[in-house]
Amino acid sequence: MPLPDSSQYIPHLAFDSVIFGFSKGKLKILLMEYHATGWLALPGGFVKKDEDLENAVKRGLFERTGLTDIYLEQFHTFGSMERAQPNYMKTILQANGHPVPDDYWMLDRFFSIGYYALLDYEKVNLTPDALSDSIAWYEVETLPELIFDHDKIVQKALQTLRENLDRKLIGGNLLPERFTMNELQSVYEAILGEKLRRTSFQRKLLSLNILERHEKLYTGKSHKAPYLYSFKR
Repeated sequence: MPLPDSSQYIPHLAFDSVIFGFSKGKLKILLMEYHATGWLALPGGFVKKDEDLENAVKRGLFERTGLTDIYLEQFHTFGSMERAQPNYMKTILQANGHPVPDDYWMLDRFFSIGYYALLDYEKVNLTPDALSDSIAWYEVETLPELIFDHDKIVQKALQTLRENLDRKLIGGNLLPERFTMNELQSVYEAILGEKLRRTSFQRKLLSLNILERHEKLYTGKSHKAPYLYSFKR
């Protein structure tokens, strides 16, 4: 696969996506491992000259997850001088068999627009990009070291996610359309990194008038069957 031509893309502009999923009580994000380097990084990309920024991010998400209906939010722009680390990118490209001139455009300094995405873990069809050996889920609590400034991007995304937790119905984007109150509480606890009192959490969520109650989920003893809920549209 030939290297991207600079004439197709907006110079010095990139995006990085913190893609959150939830499974077995754990909050996870998607990380790529670049070919023959062992380096891990967030999925990202560049913006074509003939496409909107958000469409570029959605394109990148679709290529890695196979999903189009994803909750997406822009949360910060990253532009510190420490982002300029051309040796990382040069090594990645060379590891994929590309001879790279010193003035190649992908070695330039880039400003990156950060987005976080929330999706249903069970619906994802993971596909690595052309420069990667793999893309996989990693638990937020035990993330490995990431290259560039991607550790800071993850922490900023988590901070924003926590600040938006009640206002933007975030929990529902990480769960199936219908869920139990315990499942929703598990999402909140995974994002906040702390245990919540069951009665207080349930009282708070019901008082917000954002949930619609449905039939009970019968899996065993009928008197213990929990109700299913969905977020009101």
